[in-house]
Amino acid sequence: MGTKPELLAPAGDMERLRMAVLYGADAVYLAGTDFGMRAFAGNFTPEDLEEAVAFAHSHGVRVHCTVNTMPRNGEMDRLPAHLERLEAAGVDAVILADLGAFRLAEKYAPHAARHVSTQAGVSNYECARAWHDLGAARVILARELSLEELRTIRDKTPPSLELEAFVHGAMCVSYSGRCLLSNYMTGRDSSRGACAQPCRYKYALVEEKRPGEFFPMEEDEQGAYILNSRDMCMIDHLEDLRFLDSLKIEGRAKSAYYAAVVTAAYRHGLDAAAAGEPLDPVWRDEVEHVSHRPYSTGFFYGQPGQYYDDARYIRQWQVAALVTDCDAGGNATLSLRNKFRAGDEVELVGPDVRPFRMTVPEMTDGEGLPLLEPKTPQSVFHMKLPRRVPPWTILRRAADLSAKGPGDGTP
Repeated sequence: MGTKPELLAPAGDMERLRMAVLYGADAVYLAGTDFGMRAFAGNFTPEDLEEAVAFAHSHGVRVHCTVNTMPRNGEMDRLPAHLERLEAAGVDAVILADLGAFRLAEKYAPHAARHVSTQAGVSNYECARAWHDLGAARVILARELSLEELRTIRDKTPPSLELEAFVHGAMCVSYSGRCLLSNYMTGRDSSRGACAQPCRYKYALVEEKRPGEFFPMEEDEQGAYILNSRDMCMIDHLEDLRFLDSLKIEGRAKSAYYAAVVTAAYRHGLDAAAAGEPLDPVWRDEVEHVSHRPYSTGFFYGQPGQYYDDARYIRQWQVAALVTDCDAGGNATLSLRNKFRAGDEVELVGPDVRPFRMTVPEMTDGEGLPLLEPKTPQSVFHMKLPRRVPPWTILRRAADLSAKGPGDGTP
């Protein structure tokens, strides 16, 4: 793929797919309603999948579908039909971890490239070569590898084997996501897409002869976060990654706002790196505008370290509305997501729209009557903007919601 890697963005449902496509992804990855590693992402029915592929392909964007759980005997009879549906929908690639599923994909989805999931834990060039010999077009490398190890794998594998690596998003406390802690504590199988993320829980010590007495572990008054990982962010180091074929953003369970903003930031970062130019600081700042834990550079330059202070996300912005239409004069129609009012300072960011600030003027409701504060979610209203912006532009406002959970005010 030359000197500009593919930008691969997450699509947990149709709205998130549209955002990823319109905000600059070269490819998206998603799942059907079965055999995917994110059981709570929304995902795509067979009918949705056909619509998703058609929309992505109409914008020149490829679609990769995950089939990366570790199926049990009772599921294998359903897998051929599932793969045939993916083939019929026209997906460009299937992402697989199980060797049996990999072989079935060759037979039942022959026109889709086969990519080996990070769940397979490919950590060395011999393993990568072996998958290539079996017919893999790409391997998604383990997140625990250093930049030097990645370069060695590239040097010692055929150029026809594409290499993909995660560059942004949540990291797992377990090696390549292969964890049994969720199974043990909640009965939800992390290898079948249902992880309860117990690594984010608050922990304290209990002495066996003193049941009910919880002893602090000296981190803070709330408990301990001994398993809590940082988030990965490689936007400042994209030049170092240009030897890879695909750079992947984690987050199929994240919001449409996250899919849009992070995709746009990395789109501009990759374009700048390919042109030999520095990244515009406004796009670097965009990764700070989404819900995230403190960032690190993953394992690329050494151990990332755990984050022991708390389990909260940094969440300082909230989606207020989406632009659905806008004319040349900046007269916009919007759909409400969260309350705001005339006089508030807000920002807008959109497809090919550099983020800019404005003060909210008096608005009008769907009947054309004056409106100071739209209040009903999904309600339609009108606002004068400083200039024309495309549909799916996001209007957001500063709001420190860090203590309220991991959401982004999903549009």
